[in-house]
Order: sequence, then C-alpha cells, then structure tokens
Amino acid sequence: MEKKVKKRALFYGLAAILMASVLGALCFNFGVYQPRISLPPLPNSVSPTAFLSTFSSSEALKTFLAANSKTQGPFPYYGPRDSAFLSSMGAEDTNAKTGSMTFQYSSTNIQVAGVDEADSVKTDGEYIYVLSGNTVSIVKAYPAESVEVISRIVLSDLYPVGIFVDGDRLVVLGSKYSTPRTMPYSYYYGYYDLDVKTFMNVYDIHDKTKPALLRDLTLTGSYFNARRIGNYVYFVASQPAYVIYDTAILPKIYSNGQVKEVAATEIHYFNSSDDYYQYTTFVAANVQNTTEAPVYLTVMLGGASTMYVSPSNMYLTFKGFDGNTTIYRVHVEGSNMTCQAKGTVRGHELNQFSMDEFNGYFRIATNAWVNGTQNNVYVLNMNLSVVGKLENLASGENLHSSRFMGNRGYLVTFIKTDPLFVINLTDPTNPAVLGELEIPGYSDYLHPYDETHLIGVGKAAVGADEGNFAWYQGIKVSLFDVSNVSDPKQIDTYVIGDRGSDSPILDDHKAFLFDYGKSLLVIPVLEKKIDASQYPGGVPPYAYGEPVWQGAYVFNLTLGQGFKLKGKVTHMDSSTYIWNSTYWVKRSLYIEDVLYTISDGKLKANRLADLGQIKEVSLP
Repeated sequence: MEKKVKKRALFYGLAAILMASVLGALCFNFGVYQPRISLPPLPNSVSPTAFLSTFSSSEALKTFLAANSKTQGPFPYYGPRDSAFLSSMGAEDTNAKTGSMTFQYSSTNIQVAGVDEADSVKTDGEYIYVLSGNTVSIVKAYPAESVEVISRIVLSDLYPVGIFVDGDRLVVLGSKYSTPRTMPYSYYYGYYDLDVKTFMNVYDIHDKTKPALLRDLTLTGSYFNARRIGNYVYFVASQPAYVIYDTAILPKIYSNGQVKEVAATEIHYFNSSDDYYQYTTFVAANVQNTTEAPVYLTVMLGGASTMYVSPSNMYLTFKGFDGNTTIYRVHVEGSNMTCQAKGTVRGHELNQFSMDEFNGYFRIATNAWVNGTQNNVYVLNMNLSVVGKLENLASGENLHSSRFMGNRGYLVTFIKTDPLFVINLTDPTNPAVLGELEIPGYSDYLHPYDETHLIGVGKAAVGADEGNFAWYQGIKVSLFDVSNVSDPKQIDTYVIGDRGSDSPILDDHKAFLFDYGKSLLVIPVLEKKIDASQYPGGVPPYAYGEPVWQGAYVFNLTLGQGFKLKGKVTHMDSSTYIWNSTYWVKRSLYIEDVLYTISDGKLKANRLADLGQIKEVSLP
C-alpha cells in the first residue's frame, strides 16, 4: 500500500508539472489575469515563550542535534499527497448576499464551527471556486442556467492542495518542489530533492474576472495543514532539521523578492531526545489586511502527524516509535501564537476526529499495541496533563472512527463485527462506557444527524469462517439512534455496490454533504459489482467486484423513513473509461434548490427536486 501511495504521489507530481507547462501556454488565449502589485514585507517572528527554550547560536543548535537526534539525514521529502497518507460539524447553512438578494448554500464540511478548513472546492453562494490540477477556476454558479467559468488562475510550477475564500479574498496553499530524483526505485518511492517549499498566495477577487495577486509567501519545507479563523489563515510547514558539511540547514522565508533565514536564536525547542527532528513553522497571515506582515513561530519538534484546531488553539501530534503520541498546544489569537503546553498519551490517534477540545479540556482517542491492540480515550487539561482516561477498550480490535460531541464520545472499533461505543465525558476525570452496539461492518466516518442520532459511512462486512476477521463488502451508510445511551441502535442502513466499492469520504470528510433542513445526503462512490454468473457455486465473500459506475448517490434522509435514494449523478459517459478519475465526482454542494457536483474535469448543476440536469461546464 505504501508503494502504491508513493507511486501515485509521483504520478500526480509529474502530472502537475506537465499541466503547468501546457496551461501556461494556453493562459493568454483564455485571458488569465494575474497582475502583481506591490507585495508586503517579510513576516515577523514571535517572541520566545517561557514553555520552550531557544538556541543561543547556530553552533548550539548543531550540538543539540548531534546529541539528541537519534536519526540524521539525508531525509526523503514527500509531496503533499504522500503527507496526507502518511500523516480533516457538518456542512453549514450560510447566506450570501448580492445586492438585495440572499442565497442559501452549503459550505465545506468542517469539524469545528468557526474554524474553516482548506479544500479543493469553495463557494460563496454565487460563485464556485474549484481547484483542479494546478488551476483555480472561478465559476459563476448562480443562476444555474447561466453557469460559466469566468476566470482561471494558473499556478505554473506549483502544486496547490487547498483554497480558502473569505469575502473578496482567495487564498491558495500548496507546495513547490523539484522533479523526482532519477535513481533506481524512485518511480516507486517518489521522494523529491531537497528543494521543497510551501507557498501561500492571496488574491483580491473583488473583480472575479480579474483576480489580482496581493501576497505571495513561500517557506522552505513541505505543506502540512491549514485553517482559517476570522481574517487569519494559519498554516504549517515542516522541514527536516539536520546538518550537512558541518552546517545546520535552517528554514527560509521568501516574500517580494526577499529571503530571510530563520535564525537559530529564533527556533524554539524542548530539551529532550527524539527519534528525529523537524522545523515546524506555524504562520499566521491576515488575508484581509495584506499590509500586515505575517507572523511565524518555528519550533523544532518530531514529525507532525495530525492537526486539530479549535477557535483558540492549534494541536499538533507526533507519533513516536515507542508507541506513544506527543501533543503540542499552540494558542492562537489573531496574529499572536504561543506554544503553551506539551503532553503525551499512549497509542496513536487515527485522524483529526480522534481529537476535540471542550470546556477547557482536550480529548483524544488512540489505538495502541500493548500485548495486542487496544483502544483508549484520554482527557487532558490545558497544560496537557492527563486528568482522566479509559484504557484497554475493545482489546484486539482496530480503531476505525471516532467523534466527540459535547459530553459524549463515540468510537467505532472493528475486527469481525462493529462495536459502536458511547462514552460519557461529563466528568473529565472519569470517562466511562455508557453503552455499545455490535453490528456487521464498520464506519470510517461518523457525522452528527442531530443531538441524539449519528450517520456512519464505512463498509459492510461478512464474518470469515476461517478465523477472527471479516471480509469487507460494499459501501455502507448507517443511521444510529443514541438517545438511549445505554442501548444504542442502528435504525436504518443502505449498502452500495459489492466488495471493492469505494468512497472518498472514507479518507476525506470534506467529500460528505449533509443538510438537516433539506433532508439531503450526498455521497460520492466508485461502485463495483460482482457478476454472479462467474460463481455457479455461489459468490464467496472474498470475491471482488468490477467497477461499473462512479458518481454521487443522492438521498433523502429522515428519522421516519431513513435512507431514500432520490437518484444518482455521474460525470462519466459511454465514451469515458471508468478508471479515468478526471471525471470522478469528488465534491458536491447546493445553492438554493440546485445541486452542484464537481470533478476535476467538470461541474454539473442539477435540480434538487428531481435531479434533472440544468447545465454543465468543463474544467481544466
């Protein structure tokens, strides 16, 4: 699997470079407009904090690395897609105003209200912004009958991975890196030369037909993650900390033709040994007032694995080879960033939904190996000291998903059946299991339907006769009733396709669209089917299906009727090869009574009432 992921990252990296060259030649014909205006100064650093030390000199930094880093270079660099694999509450109703008109529309499916997450698709209710390859297309989306691409931003030689839209500002983030090394096995392992950078471009989109570049900011190191809170975008870049020819390689910041090297005396660190170190640079940038210099905070930490962000704190986790996870808390308030706490828990988190902050406490669910697998829930105070814990839950099973909602936590573990655990977190010092439900299959993503019901998306499964495991089958969506916490129930389920069917939601929650008021649920799926005639003795549970369809399943979802399939929308046609992922639906959203589905190559508008097509446009 690891080789497959890295091979795919290499392919995307080469494709991005090739697409940049081709689109660069075409941009004048299409009218791409990217005027460069006077850019703001280089960012400022924050003052050292009491929690961490700073180095007295570059020589002191070298001495520390030599004494405390268990591994020294050379280090491989991976592209953004590799980082995502090696390392994310619902779609809010929002109102957009244009003149005297108001539009109701869905936004990105985020984890924490008020904390926006970078994504490949954004909308403000009138326009849709689509990142496809190395191009951002601005689409006039409303009214749907006149959908059209009105401008494109081509980011030559860059690999954008996410965007934000805030009023008249468009923010694009991603990486810039050199071509892969030409050496044996580089095709499979796909690591890149040392020159890897993270960029953030900010555009003025007051005139949507002529986006104007206001700021370009570049840091050495690979892009890790980003959030937007109010006017500020916070993003993180990671760069290996190592010494070459007796010289400590330090992070650099590029802006407006200037280069600033982060001094060793500006780098914060915790005085302890680690398996390896990276410079983790946190950046806070005001995207509305681009005359305000961005602020950066560089901390020498281990390899970052996951980021969770509340309205006032950023949490970064680092998975140690000892089986433990280290957590750092960085307090954010506008441009002020302060690293305030460090803590450790047993086991490793699964993803950002394994973490949560509530009423002054940080909660985290982990999967650990202690004479076999076990699952744990820890509650930490703001100093990141453990104040409560629930350990050795579902011994021998893997953690598939978790979700924290107020004083409740929900965990799904799996080996042969799917236990859904309901955890009581009312007393932070004494988390306890309230109830559990065992059913076939499992959920990789949990989403609140309301305060007492959950939606799960995962896989159906058939228990194996050969041992203590199960054969996963098609995509399974479930509706759980947790109103009686001691007796949770699955009240409805719907299975799509056979073994091998897949959905981006299993790895990326932003592909999930749910709206309670509209009773709307949309799930992108690659559907596979088994030809039963090939198995005259009966289809075995381990048989894989062949791909037959890709697109979006559209459901009406209510407590009374459960999942009712309204219809399906695909971007494929009879001439499109099923494995051509250019036309795989990756995102969906609605504006008023129109459903928009987006692939890398196309945007479609369909009526929500009957899914009749209104219009489609091609994307680069």
